[in-house]
Amino acid sequence: MATKEDIQAKIEEIEAEMSSADFWSDKNAAQAKIKELQSLKDELEGVGKYDKGDAVMTIYSGAGGDDAEDFTRMLLEMYQKYFEKKNFSSRTLSENENDHGGYRNITIEISGKNTYGTLKNESGVHRLVRISPFGSKGIRQTSFSMVEVIPKFEKEGEVNIPPDDIRTEYSKSSGPGGQNVNKRETAVRVVHIPTNLAVHVESERSQSDNRSKAMEMLEAKLFKRLEEERKAKESGMYVSKSTANEWGSQIRSYVLHPYKMVKDHRTNVETAQADKVLNGDLDEFIEAEKVL
Repeated sequence: MATKEDIQAKIEEIEAEMSSADFWSDKNAAQAKIKELQSLKDELEGVGKYDKGDAVMTIYSGAGGDDAEDFTRMLLEMYQKYFEKKNFSSRTLSENENDHGGYRNITIEISGKNTYGTLKNESGVHRLVRISPFGSKGIRQTSFSMVEVIPKFEKEGEVNIPPDDIRTEYSKSSGPGGQNVNKRETAVRVVHIPTNLAVHVESERSQSDNRSKAMEMLEAKLFKRLEEERKAKESGMYVSKSTANEWGSQIRSYVLHPYKMVKDHRTNVETAQADKVLNGDLDEFIEAEKVL
């Protein structure tokens, strides 16, 4: 991916071409150059144009068994309460729920003003420490869930992916649509073979609609990865291709025993008001994240 310096140099090159007397002698070529210039300026601004748009959030349970799956539910409810405060709306795209109300994973689409820009830095591993409600021994349990936030792309083609790099799998949908829909293989999972990134969608009424939305989300995942790699390259930092959903990789800890505290390990923002945070009071954390 090009650096900011490369992009700026290309912008200056095109702007110099535009100042020449014969720039408009070929109208089609001139318009193509103007379009390229705008695209480069958008790229130089990073995800500014996506920050203003909608977002897709997936929460995955990690190490911790039943506790981790319950923690995924807690995070989902925390974010839903935060969305209400911000007048964001959300709908479920896919879910994998266990038999006691927890989630192995769940994906939701969030709509509202600046949702991606607001939520994008919530991506990462979250850690919970509490007395487990799933055992009789009163043992303190540590569990992990990972949050992934990507921009919502409005159409396919934002990121070019060769068709041979995609594997598509079909299954029966457990989502909305009625009995007849559930009997057909409408759910779609697309996999980007080179990176093993995958998306599962079952919220739409037809297989083709589910595939289209899955491709939009896969492109957004690749876009976010490329952005992270570009920023890391510019800052001289190393970015792992995968994040372990376990101890040592967490961005935020929620401690409910033996004391109460929520601490973000990137910004060092912390509060003893853990119950308020889990009830959607996230403004202090999210505002601090904007400088990341």
